Amino acid sequence: MIKSLLVVSASIFMLGAAVAADMPQAQPVKAEAAPVGKAPVGKSPVGKAPEPIYTKG
Repeated sequence: MIKSLLVVSASIFMLGAAVAADMPQAQPVKAEAAPVGKAPVGKSPVGKAPEPIYTKG
């Protein structure tokens, strides 16, 4: 009887810990504003390479 009570209570505890680990956490908000006019890094269209930069001289 005591063993089964111990197993059931441990199972409920582990289930509660697993549910608590899956709950969403609040993320901090970025303090800096996003740059205007620049594409995000890694967000270029698939199959399109960025245009080369030509320097004068």
